[in-house]
Amino acid sequence: MITVSGARKSYGDFTALDDVSLEIPPGSLTALLGPSGSGKSTLLRAIAGLETLDSGRVAIAGVDVTGLPPQKRGIGFVFQHYAAFKHMTVRDNVAFGLTIRRKPKAQVRAKVDELLEIVGLEGFQHRYPSQLSGGQRQRMALARALAVDPEVLLLDEPFGALDAKVRADLRRWLRRLHDEVHVTTVLVTHDQEEALDVADRIAVLNKGGIEQVGNPVDLYDRPANDFVMSFLGSVARLGGLLVRPHDIELSRDRAAAVAADRSVPGSPGVIDAVVERVVRLGFEVRVELRAHTGERFAAQLTRAEADALALRPGDEVHARARQTQDVLEVDPALAI
Repeated sequence: MITVSGARKSYGDFTALDDVSLEIPPGSLTALLGPSGSGKSTLLRAIAGLETLDSGRVAIAGVDVTGLPPQKRGIGFVFQHYAAFKHMTVRDNVAFGLTIRRKPKAQVRAKVDELLEIVGLEGFQHRYPSQLSGGQRQRMALARALAVDPEVLLLDEPFGALDAKVRADLRRWLRRLHDEVHVTTVLVTHDQEEALDVADRIAVLNKGGIEQVGNPVDLYDRPANDFVMSFLGSVARLGGLLVRPHDIELSRDRAAAVAADRSVPGSPGVIDAVVERVVRLGFEVRVELRAHTGERFAAQLTRAEADALALRPGDEVHARARQTQDVLEVDPALAI
């Protein structure tokens, strides 16, 4: 268990953490999610001991570590830009933490071999960092962090510098790795898809505070406010309410749309709109629309739905919400 209580941290006039309290269960993979400047990296660095809090405390496994240096907190840390020892092989990089702790050579060898197999780098032990891809270097970084058997693994945007496909592959790999090693893990990310994909729990931060903490399903389906809803996936403003684009149904028959809409509690009603653009995105189709009131919004359809409607720019359609959510104070700046 990691417990952060009343954490405050300021840099001059900027408040990075404003009375933040958070509990991270043992063995969980928790994502700290938020925009730039929300305080997520400051919170992670405070847990690591790399930032000194102005006030508040941090406890790991029931032990107050607020005043302890990083090396005495039992943590492993992986940054976005991992500074490997360029003159060392993969094996020596992974073994570094064990070597400086003067562990027996046979124990170090066995541990490194085990970790290289876990992270999928067996056969790469004699290569140097410059001979690895970006994804392989991050796997090496994680193996090195895990080598010392940390109580806590802290990941600060570990895949941010990689291209989209490699990031997606490494996300899936990280989830499988966590299921194998069960070390308490905290991941900082600004990528909503990444958080939803890998985390057991998500803490959404904004302006130095925590907006909501919960599992991905709860946060997506039952957001605490419009900020959480808008940050966990795309939203559209339909008749003054925030609605997920995939929860918007389009119809060419207004009477049928009105009849179907009567069963939706809190519905904003049927909105008449004009198709401005149809974008095919592989298995889904985004339809960009302009309501007769002038508001623009987008609906997300399946290919089958889009093919049945055969929409083209300039077509008149009728939009309704299949369902709504209880976050009804809408900031227009949050809607897209």
